[in-house]
Amino acid sequence: MHAEPALARNLPARRRRRLRGLAAAAVLAACAIAPVSGPIGSAAAQAAPLREVMFVGNNWDGTADVINPSGDFAKIGRIDVVPDKAQRLTEIYTNPVRLAVFLGIRATAGEGHDQLVDDLYSTPDGSALVASRPSFGDVVSIDLTTGKVRWRFQVSGYRADHMAVSPDGTKVAVSASLGKTVHVLDINTGKQLGSFASGDKPHESIFTADGKYIWNMSIGNVETDLDDPSLDWTKGDRHITIADATTYKVVKTIDMRSRLDAFGRKDLSNAVRPAVFTPDFSKLYFQVSFFNGFIEYDVATDKITRIRTLPKNPATSDDRTTFVNDSRHHGLSMSPDGAKLCVAGTMDDYATVVDRATLQEGPLVTASKPYWATVSGDGRDCVISESGADQVTAIDFATGRKVVSVPVGDHPQRVRIAHIPAGWTSPTT
Repeated sequence: MHAEPALARNLPARRRRRLRGLAAAAVLAACAIAPVSGPIGSAAAQAAPLREVMFVGNNWDGTADVINPSGDFAKIGRIDVVPDKAQRLTEIYTNPVRLAVFLGIRATAGEGHDQLVDDLYSTPDGSALVASRPSFGDVVSIDLTTGKVRWRFQVSGYRADHMAVSPDGTKVAVSASLGKTVHVLDINTGKQLGSFASGDKPHESIFTADGKYIWNMSIGNVETDLDDPSLDWTKGDRHITIADATTYKVVKTIDMRSRLDAFGRKDLSNAVRPAVFTPDFSKLYFQVSFFNGFIEYDVATDKITRIRTLPKNPATSDDRTTFVNDSRHHGLSMSPDGAKLCVAGTMDDYATVVDRATLQEGPLVTASKPYWATVSGDGRDCVISESGADQVTAIDFATGRKVVSVPVGDHPQRVRIAHIPAGWTSPTT
Protein backbone atom coordinates (compact mmCIF):
# COMPACT_ATOMS: atom_id res chain seq x y z
CA MET A 1 0.00 0.00 0.00
CA HIS A 2 4.89 4.27 -0.77
CA ALA A 3 6.78 6.45 -3.95
CA GLU A 4 10.19 7.76 -4.23
CA PRO A 5 12.81 8.91 -6.73
CA ALA A 6 15.08 6.36 -5.03
CA LEU A 7 12.67 3.67 -6.12
CA ALA A 8 12.45 2.68 -9.73
CA ARG A 9 8.68 3.11 -9.57
CA ASN A 10 8.98 6.89 -9.32
CA LEU A 11 12.14 7.81 -11.18
CA PRO A 12 14.22 10.93 -10.56
CA ALA A 13 13.43 13.74 -12.95
CA ARG A 14 16.70 13.30 -14.82
CA ARG A 15 15.96 9.63 -15.50
CA ARG A 16 12.34 10.29 -16.35
CA ARG A 17 13.44 12.81 -18.97
CA ARG A 18 15.49 10.10 -20.67
CA LEU A 19 12.33 8.06 -21.04
CA ARG A 20 10.53 10.77 -22.99
CA GLY A 21 12.12 9.75 -26.26
CA LEU A 22 10.88 6.17 -25.98
CA ALA A 23 7.87 5.15 -28.04
CA ALA A 24 5.68 2.41 -26.63
CA ALA A 25 2.72 0.58 -28.06
CA ALA A 26 0.63 -1.22 -25.47
CA VAL A 27 -1.39 -4.30 -26.31
CA LEU A 28 -1.60 -6.74 -23.40
CA ALA A 29 -3.59 -9.94 -23.58
CA ALA A 30 -3.63 -12.82 -21.13
CA CYS A 31 -5.81 -15.31 -19.28
CA ALA A 32 -8.18 -15.71 -22.23
CA ILE A 33 -8.88 -11.98 -22.30
CA ALA A 34 -9.20 -10.74 -25.88
CA PRO A 35 -7.18 -7.62 -26.74
CA VAL A 36 -9.13 -4.52 -27.54
CA SER A 37 -8.89 -3.73 -31.23
CA GLY A 38 -8.04 -0.35 -32.66
CA PRO A 39 -5.07 1.94 -33.17
CA ILE A 40 -2.48 2.10 -30.43
CA GLY A 41 -1.39 5.66 -31.15
CA SER A 42 -0.31 7.65 -34.12
CA ALA A 43 3.29 8.47 -34.96
CA ALA A 44 2.45 12.12 -34.40
CA ALA A 45 1.23 11.36 -30.89
CA GLN A 46 4.39 9.38 -30.13
CA ALA A 47 6.60 12.20 -31.35
CA ALA A 48 4.67 14.92 -29.56
CA PRO A 49 6.37 16.78 -26.70
CA LEU A 50 5.41 15.61 -23.25
CA ARG A 51 4.42 17.38 -20.07
CA GLU A 52 5.35 16.08 -16.62
CA VAL A 53 2.39 15.69 -14.24
CA MET A 54 1.23 13.63 -11.29
CA PHE A 55 -1.47 10.98 -11.43
CA VAL A 56 -3.59 10.60 -8.29
CA GLY A 57 -5.56 7.36 -8.12
CA ASN A 58 -8.95 7.82 -6.44
CA ASN A 59 -9.62 4.27 -5.36
CA TRP A 60 -13.28 4.42 -4.40
CA ASP A 61 -14.63 6.44 -7.32
CA GLY A 62 -12.46 4.87 -10.03
CA THR A 63 -10.88 8.07 -11.35
CA ALA A 64 -7.42 9.53 -11.69
CA ASP A 65 -6.84 13.22 -11.14
CA VAL A 66 -4.03 14.82 -13.14
CA ILE A 67 -2.26 17.58 -11.25
CA ASN A 68 0.83 19.74 -11.61
CA PRO A 69 3.89 17.85 -10.32
CA SER A 70 5.23 20.72 -8.21
CA GLY A 71 4.55 24.34 -7.27
CA ASP A 72 0.83 24.83 -6.79
CA PHE A 73 -0.06 21.18 -7.65
CA ALA A 74 -3.15 22.53 -9.38
CA LYS A 75 -5.57 20.14 -11.03
CA ILE A 76 -5.22 19.76 -14.81
CA GLY A 77 -7.90 17.18 -15.55
CA ARG A 78 -9.50 13.86 -14.66
CA ILE A 79 -9.54 10.41 -16.24
CA ASP A 80 -12.21 7.75 -15.86
CA VAL A 81 -10.32 4.55 -15.03
CA VAL A 82 -13.43 2.35 -15.23
CA PRO A 83 -15.08 3.28 -18.56
CA ASP A 84 -15.92 -0.43 -18.96
CA LYS A 85 -17.51 -0.72 -15.53
CA ALA A 86 -20.88 -1.99 -16.74
CA GLN A 87 -19.23 -4.78 -18.75
CA ARG A 88 -16.99 -5.82 -15.87
CA LEU A 89 -19.88 -5.91 -13.38
CA THR A 90 -21.93 -8.06 -15.75
CA GLU A 91 -19.07 -10.55 -15.94
CA ILE A 92 -18.63 -10.56 -12.17
CA TYR A 93 -22.29 -10.96 -11.27
CA THR A 94 -22.69 -13.91 -13.64
CA ASN A 95 -19.68 -15.78 -12.21
CA PRO A 96 -20.18 -17.07 -8.64
CA VAL A 97 -16.45 -17.34 -7.88
CA ARG A 98 -15.64 -13.86 -9.13
CA LEU A 99 -18.68 -12.45 -7.34
CA ALA A 100 -17.53 -13.97 -4.04
CA VAL A 101 -14.09 -12.40 -4.43
CA PHE A 102 -15.58 -9.07 -5.52
CA LEU A 103 -17.85 -8.87 -2.48
CA GLY A 104 -15.03 -10.07 -0.22
CA ILE A 105 -12.80 -7.22 -1.37
CA ARG A 106 -15.60 -4.75 -0.72
CA ALA A 107 -16.18 -6.09 2.80
CA THR A 108 -12.51 -6.23 3.83
CA ALA A 109 -9.78 -4.22 2.09
CA GLY A 110 -12.33 -1.87 0.53
CA GLU A 111 -13.85 -0.85 3.88
CA GLY A 112 -17.31 -1.22 2.35
CA HIS A 113 -16.32 0.22 -1.04
CA ASP A 114 -15.21 -1.26 -4.33
CA GLN A 115 -11.49 -0.78 -5.04
CA LEU A 116 -11.43 0.58 -8.56
CA VAL A 117 -7.91 1.96 -8.96
CA ASP A 118 -4.92 0.99 -6.88
CA ASP A 119 -1.78 1.85 -8.80
CA LEU A 120 -1.22 3.84 -11.97
CA TYR A 121 1.46 5.02 -14.39
CA SER A 122 1.74 6.61 -17.80
CA THR A 123 3.18 4.83 -20.82
CA PRO A 124 6.61 6.11 -21.94
CA ASP A 125 5.09 7.93 -24.91
CA GLY A 126 2.57 9.66 -22.65
CA SER A 127 -0.42 8.49 -24.66
CA ALA A 128 -2.06 6.23 -22.08
CA LEU A 129 -2.60 5.61 -18.38
CA VAL A 130 -1.97 2.08 -17.10
CA ALA A 131 -3.80 1.16 -13.89
CA SER A 132 -4.38 -1.84 -11.65
CA ARG A 133 -7.99 -2.31 -10.53
CA PRO A 134 -8.28 -4.57 -7.45
CA SER A 135 -12.03 -5.25 -7.52
CA PHE A 136 -11.93 -6.09 -11.23
CA GLY A 137 -8.77 -8.18 -10.88
CA ASP A 138 -7.05 -6.62 -13.85
CA VAL A 139 -4.68 -4.07 -15.34
CA VAL A 140 -5.94 -1.75 -18.07
CA SER A 141 -4.54 0.85 -20.41
CA ILE A 142 -6.72 3.92 -20.88
CA ASP A 143 -6.18 6.07 -23.96
CA LEU A 144 -5.60 9.63 -22.74
CA THR A 145 -7.20 11.16 -25.83
CA THR A 146 -10.34 9.04 -26.18
CA GLY A 147 -10.74 7.82 -22.61
CA LYS A 148 -11.32 4.28 -23.92
CA VAL A 149 -9.73 1.01 -22.88
CA ARG A 150 -6.86 0.03 -25.17
CA TRP A 151 -6.06 -3.30 -23.57
CA ARG A 152 -6.84 -5.37 -20.51
CA PHE A 153 -4.86 -8.01 -18.63
CA GLN A 154 -6.55 -10.17 -16.00
CA VAL A 155 -4.29 -11.29 -13.17
CA SER A 156 -4.32 -14.65 -11.46
CA GLY A 157 -6.46 -14.91 -8.36
CA TYR A 158 -8.93 -12.10 -9.26
CA ARG A 159 -7.28 -9.20 -7.41
CA ALA A 160 -4.62 -6.78 -8.73
CA ASP A 161 -2.59 -4.63 -6.36
CA HIS A 162 0.60 -2.54 -6.47
CA MET A 163 2.62 -2.12 -9.65
CA ALA A 164 6.17 -1.07 -10.53
CA VAL A 165 7.76 0.12 -13.76
CA SER A 166 11.30 -0.75 -14.82
CA PRO A 167 13.88 2.06 -15.06
CA ASP A 168 13.78 1.97 -18.88
CA GLY A 169 9.98 2.09 -18.91
CA THR A 170 9.52 -1.13 -20.88
CA LYS A 171 8.22 -3.45 -18.15
CA VAL A 172 5.35 -3.33 -15.70
CA ALA A 173 5.23 -5.65 -12.69
CA VAL A 174 1.86 -6.16 -11.00
CA SER A 175 1.14 -8.03 -7.79
CA ALA A 176 -1.71 -10.55 -8.01
CA SER A 177 -2.45 -10.48 -4.31
CA LEU A 178 -4.76 -13.50 -4.22
CA GLY A 179 -2.70 -15.46 -6.73
CA LYS A 180 0.61 -15.27 -4.80
CA THR A 181 2.13 -14.20 -8.12
CA VAL A 182 3.89 -11.20 -9.64
CA HIS A 183 3.20 -10.78 -13.36
CA VAL A 184 5.74 -8.90 -15.47
CA LEU A 185 4.35 -7.39 -18.66
CA ASP A 186 6.11 -5.94 -21.69
CA ILE A 187 4.63 -2.48 -22.01
CA ASN A 188 5.69 -2.24 -25.66
CA THR A 189 4.53 -5.55 -27.14
CA GLY A 190 1.77 -6.41 -24.70
CA LYS A 191 3.15 -9.84 -23.90
CA GLN A 192 3.57 -11.26 -20.44
CA LEU A 193 7.32 -11.69 -20.22
CA GLY A 194 7.12 -13.92 -17.20
CA SER A 195 5.99 -14.25 -13.63
CA PHE A 196 7.30 -15.46 -10.31
CA ALA A 197 5.82 -16.78 -7.09
CA SER A 198 5.83 -14.72 -3.92
CA GLY A 199 4.62 -15.19 -0.38
CA ASP A 200 1.05 -14.60 0.75
CA LYS A 201 -0.47 -11.37 -0.57
CA PRO A 202 2.31 -9.87 -2.73
CA HIS A 203 2.18 -6.11 -2.37
CA GLU A 204 4.97 -3.64 -3.04
CA SER A 205 7.48 -4.23 -5.87
CA ILE A 206 10.69 -2.31 -6.58
CA PHE A 207 12.98 -2.56 -9.61
CA THR A 208 16.64 -2.00 -8.77
CA ALA A 209 18.13 1.07 -10.44
CA ASP A 210 20.02 -1.05 -12.98
CA GLY A 211 16.82 -2.89 -13.87
CA LYS A 212 18.34 -6.30 -13.11
CA TYR A 213 16.22 -7.35 -10.17
CA ILE A 214 12.71 -6.98 -8.76
CA TRP A 215 12.17 -6.91 -5.01
CA ASN A 216 8.65 -7.94 -4.03
CA MET A 217 7.22 -7.74 -0.51
CA SER A 218 4.43 -10.07 0.59
CA ILE A 219 2.38 -8.77 3.52
CA GLY A 220 0.25 -11.79 4.44
CA ASN A 221 -3.40 -11.94 5.41
CA VAL A 222 -4.00 -8.34 6.45
CA GLU A 223 -7.76 -8.54 5.86
CA THR A 224 -8.49 -10.66 8.95
CA ASP A 225 -9.15 -9.49 12.50
CA LEU A 226 -6.82 -12.12 13.95
CA ASP A 227 -4.45 -9.34 14.92
CA ASP A 228 -3.36 -10.37 18.41
CA PRO A 229 0.38 -11.18 18.48
CA SER A 230 -0.45 -14.70 19.66
CA LEU A 231 -2.27 -15.27 16.37
CA ASP A 232 0.53 -14.00 14.17
CA TRP A 233 0.95 -17.47 12.68
CA THR A 234 -2.41 -17.08 10.94
CA LYS A 235 -1.12 -14.18 8.86
CA GLY A 236 0.64 -16.49 6.41
CA ASP A 237 4.00 -16.52 4.66
CA ARG A 238 5.53 -13.03 4.63
CA HIS A 239 8.89 -12.44 3.03
CA ILE A 240 10.79 -10.43 0.44
CA THR A 241 11.24 -12.19 -2.90
CA ILE A 242 14.09 -11.05 -5.15
CA ALA A 243 13.68 -12.13 -8.77
CA ASP A 244 15.87 -11.75 -11.83
CA ALA A 245 14.13 -9.18 -14.06
CA THR A 246 15.20 -11.02 -17.22
CA THR A 247 14.67 -14.70 -16.41
CA TYR A 248 12.03 -14.11 -13.69
CA LYS A 249 13.65 -16.77 -11.56
CA VAL A 250 13.74 -16.19 -7.83
CA VAL A 251 17.33 -15.62 -6.75
CA LYS A 252 16.82 -14.94 -3.05
CA THR A 253 14.21 -14.62 -0.33
CA ILE A 254 14.53 -12.59 2.85
CA ASP A 255 12.32 -13.21 5.87
CA MET A 256 12.67 -10.27 8.22
CA ARG A 257 11.51 -12.41 11.13
CA SER A 258 15.00 -13.67 11.98
CA ARG A 259 16.54 -10.24 11.35
CA LEU A 260 14.05 -8.56 13.68
CA ASP A 261 14.61 -11.23 16.32
CA ALA A 262 18.38 -10.73 16.10
CA PHE A 263 17.85 -7.00 16.65
CA GLY A 264 15.80 -7.73 19.77
CA ARG A 265 12.41 -6.86 18.29
CA LYS A 266 10.44 -10.07 18.37
CA ASP A 267 7.39 -7.89 19.00
CA LEU A 268 7.39 -6.43 15.49
CA SER A 269 5.64 -7.94 12.49
CA ASN A 270 7.73 -9.20 9.58
CA ALA A 271 5.13 -8.01 7.04
CA VAL A 272 7.11 -5.46 4.98
CA ARG A 273 4.84 -2.65 3.78
CA PRO A 274 5.91 0.51 1.88
CA ALA A 275 9.66 0.58 1.33
CA VAL A 276 12.30 2.86 -0.19
CA PHE A 277 15.96 2.37 -1.07
CA THR A 278 18.70 4.93 -0.68
CA PRO A 279 19.93 6.34 -4.02
CA ASP A 280 22.87 3.88 -4.03
CA PHE A 281 20.60 0.97 -3.04
CA SER A 282 22.80 0.18 -0.03
CA LYS A 283 20.03 0.56 2.53
CA LEU A 284 16.33 -0.25 2.56
CA TYR A 285 13.87 1.60 4.78
CA PHE A 286 10.49 -0.02 5.33
CA GLN A 287 7.35 -0.02 7.42
CA VAL A 288 5.76 -3.13 8.92
CA SER A 289 2.24 -4.00 10.00
CA PHE A 290 0.92 -2.51 13.26
CA PHE A 291 4.03 -0.36 13.86
CA ASN A 292 4.20 3.44 14.18
CA GLY A 293 7.70 3.79 12.83
CA PHE A 294 10.13 2.32 10.30
CA ILE A 295 13.16 0.06 10.00
CA GLU A 296 16.59 0.47 8.40
CA TYR A 297 18.11 -2.60 6.71
CA ASP A 298 21.66 -2.83 5.36
CA VAL A 299 21.67 -4.78 2.10
CA ALA A 300 25.36 -5.79 2.09
CA THR A 301 25.43 -7.17 5.63
CA ASP A 302 21.86 -8.49 5.49
CA LYS A 303 21.13 -6.97 8.89
CA ILE A 304 18.69 -4.55 10.44
CA THR A 305 20.78 -1.62 11.64
CA ARG A 306 18.30 0.86 13.17
CA ILE A 307 14.65 1.02 14.13
CA ARG A 308 12.81 4.28 14.74
CA THR A 309 9.57 4.49 16.68
CA LEU A 310 7.58 7.61 15.81
CA PRO A 311 5.07 9.42 18.02
CA LYS A 312 1.62 8.02 18.61
CA ASN A 313 -1.47 10.13 18.26
CA PRO A 314 -3.20 10.06 21.67
CA ALA A 315 -6.53 9.93 19.86
CA THR A 316 -5.60 6.75 17.99
CA SER A 317 -6.73 3.50 19.53
CA ASP A 318 -4.12 0.81 20.12
CA ASP A 319 -6.72 -1.79 19.17
CA ARG A 320 -5.03 -3.52 16.23
CA THR A 321 -8.34 -4.52 14.67
CA THR A 322 -9.03 -0.82 14.02
CA PHE A 323 -5.93 -0.40 11.82
CA VAL A 324 -6.87 -0.39 8.14
CA ASN A 325 -5.49 -3.61 6.62
CA ASP A 326 -3.06 -3.91 9.56
CA SER A 327 -1.22 -0.75 8.52
CA ARG A 328 -0.68 1.72 11.34
CA HIS A 329 1.79 3.70 9.22
CA HIS A 330 1.62 3.32 5.44
CA GLY A 331 3.61 5.52 3.08
CA LEU A 332 7.32 6.22 2.77
CA SER A 333 9.45 8.31 0.40
CA MET A 334 12.93 9.80 0.31
CA SER A 335 14.31 13.12 -0.92
CA PRO A 336 16.39 12.83 -4.11
CA ASP A 337 19.66 13.45 -2.20
CA GLY A 338 18.83 10.68 0.27
CA ALA A 339 19.02 13.02 3.26
CA LYS A 340 15.37 13.00 4.32
CA LEU A 341 12.62 10.44 4.71
CA CYS A 342 8.94 11.32 4.54
CA VAL A 343 6.61 9.13 6.58
CA ALA A 344 2.84 8.84 6.29
CA GLY A 345 1.49 8.06 9.75
CA THR A 346 -1.77 6.63 8.44
CA MET A 347 -3.76 5.72 11.56
CA ASP A 348 -2.07 8.44 13.62
CA ASP A 349 -3.28 11.14 11.20
CA TYR A 350 -0.01 12.90 10.51
CA ALA A 351 2.98 12.95 8.20
CA THR A 352 6.51 13.94 9.11
CA VAL A 353 9.90 14.48 7.49
CA VAL A 354 12.72 12.57 9.20
CA ASP A 355 16.43 13.37 9.06
CA ARG A 356 18.03 10.14 7.79
CA ALA A 357 21.33 10.69 9.62
CA THR A 358 19.80 11.11 13.07
CA LEU A 359 16.33 9.58 12.46
CA GLN A 360 14.88 12.60 14.26
CA GLU A 361 11.43 13.54 13.04
CA GLY A 362 10.42 17.09 12.19
CA PRO A 363 7.06 18.76 12.76
CA LEU A 364 4.05 16.45 12.79
CA VAL A 365 1.90 17.72 9.92
CA THR A 366 -1.76 16.94 10.59
CA ALA A 367 -3.25 14.78 7.84
CA SER A 368 -6.38 12.64 7.54
CA LYS A 369 -5.47 8.97 7.04
CA PRO A 370 -2.45 9.64 4.80
CA TYR A 371 -2.05 6.51 2.70
CA TRP A 372 0.96 7.15 0.46
CA ALA A 373 4.04 9.34 0.12
CA THR A 374 5.91 10.27 -3.03
CA VAL A 375 8.23 13.04 -4.26
CA SER A 376 7.33 16.10 -6.30
CA GLY A 377 8.64 16.53 -9.82
CA ASP A 378 11.20 19.12 -8.73
CA GLY A 379 12.28 17.00 -5.75
CA ARG A 380 11.57 19.72 -3.19
CA ASP A 381 8.43 18.32 -1.58
CA CYS A 382 7.01 15.14 -0.21
CA VAL A 383 3.49 14.59 -1.54
CA ILE A 384 1.06 12.54 0.55
CA SER A 385 -2.42 11.32 -0.28
CA GLU A 386 -4.94 12.10 2.46
CA SER A 387 -7.48 9.34 1.91
CA GLY A 388 -9.64 10.57 4.77
CA ALA A 389 -9.90 14.13 3.43
CA ASP A 390 -9.89 13.49 -0.34
CA GLN A 391 -6.88 15.68 -0.97
CA VAL A 392 -3.15 15.53 -1.60
CA THR A 393 -0.77 17.60 0.49
CA ALA A 394 2.78 18.75 -0.23
CA ILE A 395 5.31 19.01 2.59
CA ASP A 396 8.64 20.80 2.15
CA PHE A 397 11.56 18.38 2.65
CA ALA A 398 13.80 21.21 3.85
CA THR A 399 11.51 22.61 6.57
CA GLY A 400 9.10 19.76 7.22
CA ARG A 401 6.24 22.25 6.90
CA LYS A 402 3.07 21.96 4.85
CA VAL A 403 3.15 23.77 1.52
CA VAL A 404 -0.32 23.29 0.04
CA SER A 405 -3.30 20.91 -0.10
CA VAL A 406 -5.29 20.22 -3.28
CA PRO A 407 -8.74 18.54 -3.44
CA VAL A 408 -8.97 15.31 -5.46
CA GLY A 409 -11.44 12.42 -5.76
CA ASP A 410 -12.82 9.84 -3.34
CA HIS A 411 -10.16 8.05 -1.26
CA PRO A 412 -6.87 8.93 -3.01
CA GLN A 413 -4.13 6.37 -2.53
CA ARG A 414 -1.28 5.97 -5.01
CA VAL A 415 0.33 9.12 -6.39
CA ARG A 416 2.83 8.76 -9.26
CA ILE A 417 4.91 11.02 -11.47
CA ALA A 418 3.64 10.63 -15.05
CA HIS A 419 3.78 12.21 -18.50
CA ILE A 420 1.03 13.36 -20.84
CA PRO A 421 1.10 15.08 -24.23
CA ALA A 422 1.72 18.80 -24.03
CA GLY A 423 -1.59 20.58 -24.52
CA TRP A 424 -3.58 17.57 -23.30
CA THR A 425 -7.16 18.16 -22.24
CA SER A 426 -9.15 15.75 -20.13
CA PRO A 427 -11.53 13.35 -21.92
CA THR A 428 -13.61 13.31 -18.72
CA THR A 429 -15.18 16.36 -17.07
